[in-house]
Amino acid sequence: MKPPKLQRWIDLLAALLRHHFPVSFEQLIREVPAYGGDQSDDALRRMFERDKDELRGFGIPIETVSSDEGEIVGYRLRPRDFYLPYLAVRAEGGKPASKARKLDRYGYASLPILAFEAEELAAVTDAAARVRDLGDPLLAEHVDSAMRKLACDLPVDVGAAGSTRVLPPRAKVSPDLLAVLGDALARRKRVTFAYRSMGNDSAGSRTVEPLGLFFLNQHWYQAARTAEDATVKNYRLSRMSDAEVNDRKPGTPDYEVPAGFDLRAHARSRHAWELGAGDSVTAVVAFHSATGAAAGAAQLGEPVEGQTHHRRFRVRRLDAFARWLLSFAGDLEPVSPREIVDEYFGLARETLAHHASDRLTARPPNRIS
Repeated sequence: MKPPKLQRWIDLLAALLRHHFPVSFEQLIREVPAYGGDQSDDALRRMFERDKDELRGFGIPIETVSSDEGEIVGYRLRPRDFYLPYLAVRAEGGKPASKARKLDRYGYASLPILAFEAEELAAVTDAAARVRDLGDPLLAEHVDSAMRKLACDLPVDVGAAGSTRVLPPRAKVSPDLLAVLGDALARRKRVTFAYRSMGNDSAGSRTVEPLGLFFLNQHWYQAARTAEDATVKNYRLSRMSDAEVNDRKPGTPDYEVPAGFDLRAHARSRHAWELGAGDSVTAVVAFHSATGAAAGAAQLGEPVEGQTHHRRFRVRRLDAFARWLLSFAGDLEPVSPREIVDEYFGLARETLAHHASDRLTARPPNRIS
């Protein structure tokens, strides 16, 4: 029975790792059982080249060693490039708290020790907790895998997460929904789903042509258009439910992605107030400063004819836009439309009232007589 490819790969790696010098192709044939048999040299060479390329594709650094004349003399896999280092926690005195137990066979003795300070290990654990809190299922899966590997050698419990944490999104996205939308993207099929609008929280049905998925400001979004409207809108996945991919003609795409569409550029250009599936409104903002952060903000808007100190913005989320304006401490002030002006000054009043309440409830300092 022909051995499976995985066994052949393991045998090839073992043959390379047990030598401290380049191994010739002829010697590998003798040491890898699957390369034996009645196969021709050309067939064995093609099999070896495929194995080598696939293993390199997995990140295994198999070197091709050549002579000064350019002739291939063998192949090499250094243990220090293949194995992870020994892991340890450094004690306060500077030496590892527990010495890693090294083996003397197969080159393990040559591996270095990577020692963590307790504070460094705490930072790693805290960072893992922050990534989980982002709500991205794929990132959380990768983090959990990495932490399980570290836990084999390190007391990761000494790195308990601190008090500063990233707040999770209001609603995490189901991995099943990501899988459905990913399948629709891969096959370029229209998808239908129920969607709760941001303004009145009412649900309605949408049928769109997905152009991409992106993660921004702790939320997953789908960039999509409809068959009737070429405008690319962004749909927050946490507001979707009951997503279904068009099952008609499963082997035939329903649409083509526009030639000039760049998902990375689209996602990077989005600000919080631009995200949403509703119609945008045009907001006019007065700039009372032309320097510092205000100057940078002016570059995000469009000029207003006849008003050198005004800029025009296209806004889908009034609340996010008003909060952004408020962060400039009066240097930016909305002029129109009325609903954005009301939202801005309402937030300003709430902020002033909140800080006034903090001052009234704060304890006075103790007097020293």
